[in-house]
Amino acid sequence: MYIRKKDIVVVTRGRYKGRVGRVLEVFPKKKRLLVEGVNIHKHHTKPGRQTQSGGIVSREAPIHISNVMPWCESEKKPSKILMKRLSDGSRVRVWKITGETVD
Repeated sequence: MYIRKKDIVVVTRGRYKGRVGRVLEVFPKKKRLLVEGVNIHKHHTKPGRQTQSGGIVSREAPIHISNVMPWCESEKKPSKILMKRLSDGSRVRVWKITGETVD
């Protein structure tokens, strides 16, 4: 997957379209990811031994990777990420619009 944890992405489709957030977690097998402040759902928890207080908790739910696009901080707009192979054989993520490395 070309999007990794701690990357900044912008939501391109859905209720949160246009919102920019940081990736909290990536689920590569399901092709989904958690974005900070996006797709907030209410989760009902029961009181237990570890959590003494139950109630309704708001937390992020995963969204599909096709609904987000990486956000280029230098250009302040979304851009695709390309994978380039260096002369020593290692692979590097590169912004398509600027040609700079992502990491």
